[in-house]
Amino acid sequence: MSIEKLDLTSPDLVNQNIEKLVALFPNCVTESVNGKAIDFDLLKQELNHEVIEGNKERYRLEWPGKREAIVTANLPTTKTLRPVREDSADFDNTENLYIEGDNLEVLKLLQESYLNKIKMIYIDPPYNTGKDFVYKDNFSKATQEELIESGQKDEHNQRLVSNPETAGRYHSDWLSMMYPRLKLARNLLKKNGVIFISIDDHEVHNLRKICDDIFGDNNFVDCLKWKRKKQPSFLAKHTAKVMEYVLIYSKNASDLEKLSIEGTSDTTKKVINISNNETTRNFKAGVRIKKDGSGVIKKGRYTIRTMDVEYDRDVHYSNGLTMNEVNVTSRFSTSQTNIDKYIENNLLFITSNLGLRRDVGPEELGKRKSITDLLIKDWGDNQESDNELRAIFGTTEYFDYTKPLSLIKNLICSNFCENEIVLDFFSGSSTTAHSVFEANKDNGNRKFIMVQLSEKIEEQSKAFLDGYKSICEIGKERIRRAAKKIKKESGAAIDYGFRVYRLDESNMQDVYYKPQEYDQGQLDLVADNVKSDRTPDDLLAQVMLDWGLPLSLKIEQVDVLDKKLFKVAENSLFACFDTGIDEVFAKEIAKESPIRIVFKDSAFKDDTAKVNVKQLLKQLSPETEMKVI
Repeated sequence: MSIEKLDLTSPDLVNQNIEKLVALFPNCVTESVNGKAIDFDLLKQELNHEVIEGNKERYRLEWPGKREAIVTANLPTTKTLRPVREDSADFDNTENLYIEGDNLEVLKLLQESYLNKIKMIYIDPPYNTGKDFVYKDNFSKATQEELIESGQKDEHNQRLVSNPETAGRYHSDWLSMMYPRLKLARNLLKKNGVIFISIDDHEVHNLRKICDDIFGDNNFVDCLKWKRKKQPSFLAKHTAKVMEYVLIYSKNASDLEKLSIEGTSDTTKKVINISNNETTRNFKAGVRIKKDGSGVIKKGRYTIRTMDVEYDRDVHYSNGLTMNEVNVTSRFSTSQTNIDKYIENNLLFITSNLGLRRDVGPEELGKRKSITDLLIKDWGDNQESDNELRAIFGTTEYFDYTKPLSLIKNLICSNFCENEIVLDFFSGSSTTAHSVFEANKDNGNRKFIMVQLSEKIEEQSKAFLDGYKSICEIGKERIRRAAKKIKKESGAAIDYGFRVYRLDESNMQDVYYKPQEYDQGQLDLVADNVKSDRTPDDLLAQVMLDWGLPLSLKIEQVDVLDKKLFKVAENSLFACFDTGIDEVFAKEIAKESPIRIVFKDSAFKDDTAKVNVKQLLKQLSPETEMKVI
């Protein structure tokens, strides 16, 4: 009896897309040397009302390398994430994640575990100023060739390369870097999810176009303008720039809630200033326009001119005023329906400057007010971010530019994510993680996922001299210090921990993925599919990713019949990687009816035990799904 193996690769997005098209257009399926394929000429015809004859010009953004960028996003990876308990804080209980590694491959690994689960993404990517770096993604070349070509020499297989303005593919390389990452990120957003992207003038126009391509221009929400400097630099060549941008796109605009950081607090609202003071000279401040009954206005006539029609009604007035007919004439920006409602509910009154205001109805009090597209007051600036770094590290020299806490905290609080996940896959100094802690002081339970390439720090820098060897080391230390500081100052009972994972090659030997390339003699030499330097913790992380379970789930380790058993989210997953698995062990764990269970393929006591364990679990816990690695 064969037992299903976990494939331990990220999803093959190309095959998934083909299967979706097969379901919709089975007549467009053909075969190629690699299996199923789509007849795109026929598919084009299926999607048009007219006969298609060759390529037609159309509005879209193109650049050298766009097709390769799409392929790059769809290619699966066999890499994995390995837990680093010694760098973590409260590993077994926290729901926060810090992941070290190339964000493109990390996003691929998160595709199943976090598909449609992220409420908010914030990123502050390289701005392509000509002085920063971009990723050079090329999976078609051997690792060593790629390292030599891109000048990478460290053990983390970094792929950052400089991108000067003089480069022939200056914009194209940046677009090719951003496109696959945004494409994969969109898959992770919930139906009502939103992404915020900081950017400046260098690429805001191109970023808007590729986001229109990936998210759909109908899901563009806004381009916020953020004042990053209190004072401009007067050394600027033409204009002194003080603004940056925050692009906002939603997964589905119709599902995105209003973005707001405060509720309505005003008890009254301006309706409009009365345009003809002559007609209202007899009124006094505080005079209320009423539909009927006793009141300060008792006799007369007013005329309210709205956008629709004139609105006439007889009223009375007193307070010593003569019994003359009076017109109150004005041009309103609201509708006739709203004016009728205000009068019916006695909400309109005359102001001191002979304008009109209305009382705010009880249904409006506390209603969320939209943020504006101009972020100035209470949104922080670069000076504030410097002060915040100084408060944490005692210096501002570790980073040239970081975002202030108030900017990211306000963005976090602007959407309903009190119990949701916030992702930042260009996490840098970990301002986003720090901001999540700050936001959670409102008793929220927001979780973060930070992703950052382990960029080496220049040896002559202050950060290196202070003992930090990589950007990740600084980012993790900031989270630790921020947690300690906030806990001491506020005493908030929130999740201050974080689990650290590091991107690495698969835990499995090559024979696991390509058994056809080995003969029987070679297979016999490989008694275990698992690499010798990998731990049970390593295997559990890869199994969780492959089975689509979030890495933040609670993990418990227990001893069962002298074997270590991992319990993930109670009985969501049981995993045991010890040897000598037999029928007695199977009977014991079947008592808890796990939803999923996984063993090493080589861990069974013998072939008979392997078959019997499968049968016993099927009988004693029929809902349990068993797989091996």
